Amino acid sequence: MASPSSSITSISKGLPILSQSTVNPHAPLGKWLLTTSSLVFGMVHIGGVTRLTKSGLSMTDWKPLGSRPPITLDEWTVEFERYKQYPEWEQRQNMTLDEFKYIFYWEWGHRMMGRVVGLVYGAGWAYFTWMHRPKISADSIPKAITSAIPPGYQSRLAVLFAMGGTQGLVGWWMVKSGLGEDRFGDRNEIRVSPYRLASHLGMAVGTYSLLVWTGLGALSFPVDRYAMAAKEKSAETLSMLQQYTKNLSPNALRHAQKVRGGVLTTVGLTGLTILSGAFVAGNDAGNAYNTYPLMNDQWIPLEDMVDPDKVPKWRNVFETTATVQWNHRVLGTATTLSAVGVAGFGLLHPMGRASLAAMGRSSTTPQVRRGLVSLGTAATAQMSLGIATLLNYVPINLAATHQLGSLVVLTCGLYTAHSLRYASRSVMSKVAIGNVSKVMSGGGGGGTIAKGPAVVSKVPTMKL
Repeated sequence: MASPSSSITSISKGLPILSQSTVNPHAPLGKWLLTTSSLVFGMVHIGGVTRLTKSGLSMTDWKPLGSRPPITLDEWTVEFERYKQYPEWEQRQNMTLDEFKYIFYWEWGHRMMGRVVGLVYGAGWAYFTWMHRPKISADSIPKAITSAIPPGYQSRLAVLFAMGGTQGLVGWWMVKSGLGEDRFGDRNEIRVSPYRLASHLGMAVGTYSLLVWTGLGALSFPVDRYAMAAKEKSAETLSMLQQYTKNLSPNALRHAQKVRGGVLTTVGLTGLTILSGAFVAGNDAGNAYNTYPLMNDQWIPLEDMVDPDKVPKWRNVFETTATVQWNHRVLGTATTLSAVGVAGFGLLHPMGRASLAAMGRSSTTPQVRRGLVSLGTAATAQMSLGIATLLNYVPINLAATHQLGSLVVLTCGLYTAHSLRYASRSVMSKVAIGNVSKVMSGGGGGGTIAKGPAVVSKVPTMKL
């Protein structure tokens, strides 16, 4: 990573991420948000293993602040006897106390990890709101700022806090679906509702995505929002982001818009594929049709995809094994094709050539090109991993890695979409207006930025 003194004044380097607090007063906030997102990433992994080891129904109560696990033999015996009062025990009566301890610890660890994430986030938010104040140095961008929280970001942080608190409630709501007395006597394996499982996973993925997007926004806020020094008094005071957009030719800008649309489509498909994966897990659909690309020697096993006993019929989309797995296959394939296609379109198109970057006129910045390569590679690897998981009858190690792979693809998509923000309509509309310098207020505990253009004179060469 370059030092603050390693600066560039040209936009030929693209739109860098500013991760050093000496040049970006919002960098500490951005790094804290990305750290929190990595904890959520780990929590999703632990949750996946908890499901794969069939540990999710081992704890039959929920305490908002949590509790320590049993320690003594008597405490373990009491907990085990409580577990035996619920429906899952009917199907697992050969379980020993040591086996119960194993599944209990996975579920307890998953819940406590969630509380750790909440504590890290809540404490960090309070710190940056009321205690932390940026240290202004000679290289700081800009000088007149009093909070690490950028203007307008407090509402995002509040939404993230609410999402985190709601996630715990959704998790318990999901677990309760497998503990009800109506589940006694079930012939099928006792599992939580796939609808509630998808809600729980979807909330986690949504929280993770917003954390990543907000963190990237904080790390690039000076590049996006603070004006560059104007060489002439009559010159427009544009931010580096707006200047890059203004310098692009109409053809390059159109290409960038198409690439951005393709990346956003891939991100959307990735989200849908993740949700469909929750229904595969919730219905244990991965342990059927363990061949690829055909399912029972058919491309579309229509005779298995509709159960006449399911009313209304739309339930087959989410509850019938063949339909659920087919949906996941199709969505996964569509995601991969979309990722590879947009990567090729962005990297190989004449307007996206790296040679144009020297003039600051390439439709794809260095950050975008790295993102596109990562997105296409990650999506291809993820599809290969999914096929391997299916063909091997869903072993825990492959299945858990496959779930993590989905978040890697999502992360690559979010980073690439964020790197393409210069092709967004909001930025183009501001460039069309001309002078966009204005009074900016807010942030943190009431910090403000003085009226007039904030000077961006030094932007270090950095990579995320």
